[in-house]
Amino acid sequence: MHLFIKNMVCNRCILVVQQELEKLDIPYANIQLGDVELQQVPAPQQLDALGKQLEALGFELLDDKKSALIEKIKTTIIRLIHGSDNEALNTKLSVILQEALAVDYHYLSTLFSSTEGLTIEKYVILQRIERVKELLQYDEMNLSEIADDMGYSSVQHLSQQFKKITGMTPTGYRQLKQNDRKPLDQV
Repeated sequence: MHLFIKNMVCNRCILVVQQELEKLDIPYANIQLGDVELQQVPAPQQLDALGKQLEALGFELLDDKKSALIEKIKTTIIRLIHGSDNEALNTKLSVILQEALAVDYHYLSTLFSSTEGLTIEKYVILQRIERVKELLQYDEMNLSEIADDMGYSSVQHLSQQFKKITGMTPTGYRQLKQNDRKPLDQV
């Protein structure tokens, strides 16, 4: 049995969910972003208690397949952009999502757009810009390295997209030294 959990966006989220499962004595086989594989079906009161605990921590237990699929799309994109496998950024997103979720990309795209009110591509851009903000704040890489790391074709392309989303240039953002980044689950 699988549980699908909304708003799991990082390894700390996995740790928190793991702790809650252990507190409630719910045995699990595997935990990934947005997805928990259970070893056995928990009692209804255990599931209810888990749902309440997770909600108090900012998560949400998903019970319908479409919501779970949307969450899988988001976690796949977050893992892709904010993870360490930047080579995957050069692979076509439709191929990555289709392979990861074993569902036709056209269906995924239509479902995502109708549910979230924005396209998968726009969501990816917003996630990439949040990652660029993070890299700019660390001040460890120059703009050319960031553009390359994030799979942009050029610094100019990165700068144009950054300005379109944030209203300022990457250099201007770096000079402000302010932290206006959004939590990944609110992008």
